[in-house]
Amino acid sequence: MRKAIETLKNIWKIEDLRQRILITVLFVAIYRFGSYVVLPGIKPDMLAALHKQTSEGLLALLNMFSGGAFSNASIFALGIMPYISASIVIQLLGIAVPYFQKMQREGESGRRKMNQYTRYLTIAILLVQAPSYLLNLRAQIGANTFNASVDNWTMFLVTSTIILAAGSMFILWLGERITDKGIGNGISFIILIGIIARFPDSLIQEVVSRTASSAGGLVMFLVEIVFLLFVTAAAIMLVQGVRKVPVQYAKRIVGNKQVGGARQYVPLKVNAAGVMPIIFAQAIMFIPITFIGLAEDPSQMSGFVRALTDHTSFWYNFVFAVLIILFTYFYTAITINPTQMAEDMKRNNGFIPGIKPGKKTAEYLDDIMSRITLPGSFFLALIAILPAFAGEFKVQAGFAQFFGGTSLLIIVGVVLDTLQQVESHLLMRHYDGLLKSGRIKGRAGVAAY
Repeated sequence: MRKAIETLKNIWKIEDLRQRILITVLFVAIYRFGSYVVLPGIKPDMLAALHKQTSEGLLALLNMFSGGAFSNASIFALGIMPYISASIVIQLLGIAVPYFQKMQREGESGRRKMNQYTRYLTIAILLVQAPSYLLNLRAQIGANTFNASVDNWTMFLVTSTIILAAGSMFILWLGERITDKGIGNGISFIILIGIIARFPDSLIQEVVSRTASSAGGLVMFLVEIVFLLFVTAAAIMLVQGVRKVPVQYAKRIVGNKQVGGARQYVPLKVNAAGVMPIIFAQAIMFIPITFIGLAEDPSQMSGFVRALTDHTSFWYNFVFAVLIILFTYFYTAITINPTQMAEDMKRNNGFIPGIKPGKKTAEYLDDIMSRITLPGSFFLALIAILPAFAGEFKVQAGFAQFFGGTSLLIIVGVVLDTLQQVESHLLMRHYDGLLKSGRIKGRAGVAAY
């Protein structure tokens, strides 16, 4: 306890770190305040039907990502997920389309162009999702939910679409400011705050449900907490898991001194992609909700499409798991470059014992990455679909989302990254870190010294 208090004092002493934390808190407060600002023309006290609709199923998960803004008919109802969907499309185009491949090779200017295209695509997605949300709102809660001033539905649809699109773009701006001026990882941090905001209500509902039940009661609740801690520990191991490949540095002469010869290690992570595959896959799984919302009669849609809107169904979890595995390989391929790693080793007179420098080293590293990514992707997919199994044991839908799944993995990944940022600031100024070892491994896979 004394060490924790001392660490907090050290954090407060570092002016730059203190300012970043305060700025992050300010932007988070603005985001949470906006989640309760209801769209103009809607009666807040008539949203009970929408709250009921978002209490279970895939809409409950979507509501969690928005921090409850979705069920509040807030100006931030669509959240940050449209931007995530747009990012997926642009990154895929960067692999398949030569024009976008060329932009990726242009360095900083190309990155700015890619970001600009991502924003344009985000707006296009919002212009589809916003009317879908409003049409669903009208179908669920009826015309009596709107104020008397809303006598022109078409005008309300147009103005509310603009407001919803502007709200999501403002959230994107807040995330970027947290990245630049705050603690970092702004977009992921926004998602994290939305998830954590739903945890207290979910926990209370689960306690009430278990105490009211005659089957197990508090004993079953304690079993759930133990299992939740076990899954959390497994998620941390997955995010931090590192395989060390030995690298022997050749001896060389600098001046009159002989240096080198010490064995170093290349840290290759079991899950080098972090939580991005599960965020990408979840964004794709939200697409059917958009089309069902636009359909005049959702009950007429095919059984397979309806199954994709039920996060407990077999087909939803099967498709979700496959997407996670594919995105794990995809994101690992764009973040880890074995050829560049091999060239860097060769340039620094390093080599892997028994492997020729250059092309052979690149092939060896690529083979190692493929081998360790496969079990990592399967483990990531398994943790992602655990909430469906939790639901089979009568765990409340909201609380079940924390038994693995997107929620838990995002919490673990973003919290570790944030702690790594704070750790780096402390150690750069010669303060003790957050742990006795002085190191926290985030998603980057390299300890912060």
